[in-house]
Amino acid sequence: MAEKTYPMTLAEKQKLELELEELKLVRRPEVVERIKIARSYGDLSENSEYEAAKDEQAFVEGQISSLETKIRYAEIVDSDAVAVDEVAIGKTVTVQEIGEDEEDVYIIVGSAGADAFAGKISNESPIGHALIGKKTGDTVTIETPAGSYQVKILNVEKTE
Repeated sequence: MAEKTYPMTLAEKQKLELELEELKLVRRPEVVERIKIARSYGDLSENSEYEAAKDEQAFVEGQISSLETKIRYAEIVDSDAVAVDEVAIGKTVTVQEIGEDEEDVYIIVGSAGADAFAGKISNESPIGHALIGKKTGDTVTIETPAGSYQVKILNVEKTE
């Protein structure tokens, strides 16, 4: 079975690489040192510092593994390869829900770069999936678990 690919911009991949480097060169050695110190306290069966350090080590190693997979199977998307007014990964989209006055701005990213609080939505999210491939002026129906609604695409531009 083929591995899943992770569409992302070059900037997103570089950010993941920096995060991986931080985990490998800083966090991993810190955790190893904490384990060494906790071991020196003696009896490991009742050593909460040791247990906490081992749990953190498992967490850090899981993050490293996840990032390595995302980087290895990264599929770099060039937003310049699509029409200027077409929604794609690496584009910033301004939409307005039909019947509403407020505009929403989303940055379309690959799943590895999603951060809803920063306005970065994944191409795999209901909103991102509905908008991908559409153009300025299009009206799009977005299907969410809470129901569907329509938005009009007001503007599409390359994310800086």
